[in-house]
Amino acid sequence: MPEETQTPDQPMEEEEVETFALQAEIAQLMFLIINTFYSNKEIFLRELISNSSDALDKIRYESLTDPSKLDSGTVLHINISMIGQFGVGFYSAYLVAEKVTVITKHNDDEQYAWESSAGGSFTVRTDTGEPMGRGTKVILHLKADQTEYLEERRMKEIVKKHSQFIGYLITLFMEKERDKEVSDDEAEEKEEKEEEKEKEEKESDDKPEIEDVGSDEEEEEKKDGDKKKKKKIKEKYIDQEVLNKMKPIWTRNPDDITNEEYGEFYKSLTNDWEDHLAVKHFSVEGQLEFRDLLFVPRRAPFDLFENRKKKNNIKLYVRRVFIMDNCEELIPEYLNFIRGVVDSEALPLNISREMLQQSKILKVIRKNLVKKCLELFTELAEDKENYKEFYEQFSKNIKLGIHEDSQNRKKLPELLRYYTSASGDEMVSLKDYCTRMKENQKHIYYITGETKDQVANSAFVEHLRKHGLEVIYMIEPIDEYCVQRLKESEGKTLVSVTKEDLELPEDEEEKKTKFENLCKIIKDILEKKVEKVVVSNRLVTSPCYIVTSTYGWTANMERIMKAQALRNNSTMGYMAAKKHLEINPDHSIETLRQKAEADKNGKSVKDLVILLYETALLSSGFSLDDSQTHANKIYRMIKLGLGIDEDDPTADDTSAAITEEMPPLEGDDDTSLMEKVD
Repeated sequence: MPEETQTPDQPMEEEEVETFALQAEIAQLMFLIINTFYSNKEIFLRELISNSSDALDKIRYESLTDPSKLDSGTVLHINISMIGQFGVGFYSAYLVAEKVTVITKHNDDEQYAWESSAGGSFTVRTDTGEPMGRGTKVILHLKADQTEYLEERRMKEIVKKHSQFIGYLITLFMEKERDKEVSDDEAEEKEEKEEEKEKEEKESDDKPEIEDVGSDEEEEEKKDGDKKKKKKIKEKYIDQEVLNKMKPIWTRNPDDITNEEYGEFYKSLTNDWEDHLAVKHFSVEGQLEFRDLLFVPRRAPFDLFENRKKKNNIKLYVRRVFIMDNCEELIPEYLNFIRGVVDSEALPLNISREMLQQSKILKVIRKNLVKKCLELFTELAEDKENYKEFYEQFSKNIKLGIHEDSQNRKKLPELLRYYTSASGDEMVSLKDYCTRMKENQKHIYYITGETKDQVANSAFVEHLRKHGLEVIYMIEPIDEYCVQRLKESEGKTLVSVTKEDLELPEDEEEKKTKFENLCKIIKDILEKKVEKVVVSNRLVTSPCYIVTSTYGWTANMERIMKAQALRNNSTMGYMAAKKHLEINPDHSIETLRQKAEADKNGKSVKDLVILLYETALLSSGFSLDDSQTHANKIYRMIKLGLGIDEDDPTADDTSAAITEEMPPLEGDDDTSLMEKVD
């Protein structure tokens, strides 16, 4: 090999590099695995059962190419503590056990026993105990404070929660006692054994005491002779019970499943005493494969919108092993009433398999779940009776979805149903409303309020009903939030009849000009209480009404916001100030216009305007800031109507006399003022 010539850039000697192996203190590593990986100790049973299932899968797959591997003839099953091969999940056993013994037998090898106390060491020996044939047995020596896992109820609870749908039978063996009726001969044999033990314990006793015992026994024998020939004794026995009888129905073909089977599974899954209202069963295949089974319950839970309630009721499984049921990213909050399961073959889990890692896969599953839920609701809407039952329970969820789910804001309005001024006792969809619209109608008209009767009798809808225009009644508080996002439907914009600039077919400019001066006078008197005063084109019988600006709060919304415990008072003051007073030019308020033009600064004009404004506030659904002052004005007007002098000191002392001598309300000169106010 030719010699290499060194250049000035090359070092004179190569640097020495040493390689070291990473070292870890095994005891400390085991401590971390056992005490920091898992948030819940009951996970140990799920991990052991899952490992058992994996081991049984492995031997089953191997038997497909080599059937002799199952020649032992035993049925593949899991006996609570069985385990196949070790992974990190195996170490979860030390959450509850201070020592673990594993006895295992392979087809082609001897039977071995492995034992460790989770320290830095373990032992392996040839097991000379009872031959197993093939399989693995795990024995947990429980910690003193973990004896709850010896309780039958607790074990059943954990298996049902985490491993109910494992593909192999899970059998629980429990030692129990029962009463057994036997003959005297059989009972004597058992008693003789017990007496032998008693004699050994009494060998140290003195003779007189032994004689006394003998005499007692003779008396007992006489009594026994009088008894029946049969006796009851306590007998110990091993009881076994299969814990996973319910099969994972979502893995089957939907065409092969009856509605009764869906109902049985739904009740088992949710503990609901009623049948489900609707079901959606589907699978997604491709780069990501998962199966879903979704149920709509028949009624909403009482705590549906509680903040501390878990956000969804979808149980997430990976290969039929329960992972979690509180994954907020799995389904939006407005669909939190949906019950069901999602099972995937491969999801990114953390090392404890208790929660999901952030992944695009989760977004894909969420998108598909929402899509299928909306399809299910649309299918349900084809049956009016069932959909009426659904809508009574979950209409708030649909409206919340319109407010929160921007991606499906065009689809969700198709599910809305409302009472209208023309629908009577039947709720109709927005599509039905649009098919009944007049030819020259450009908008969908709606009004919000507390009850159907309240909005139906509102002065806001008088003019529209008179001209045959249908008005939608929105009577739930959440409707206020819903229409903030729902700007249009079926190509028509939604317009509130309680807001300003309401466009109606006719517009009478002459009347507006006639009342322009009165509007100015009223605005000067009310000052900042209203933003402006205009002539109304929507009132028929009412003298005036309060409307809000396009971006202001309706009366119903103001009521809702005032009820909020954590409201922002500065926002309240700004939004609540945007009120407009509309006056009816066809009402007898015409007399007020004449009086105002004659004496616009008169006290009576000012009092009448303020009284009209406050009364309009109440009839429009708003509340008064000073209800007592308004009440005093009403009482004063009552006195005028009754012909009582306001300054008469005896007026308040003899109410009985007033009742007896009440003057007529009509035809009296003193009542002229009252007629002008009416």
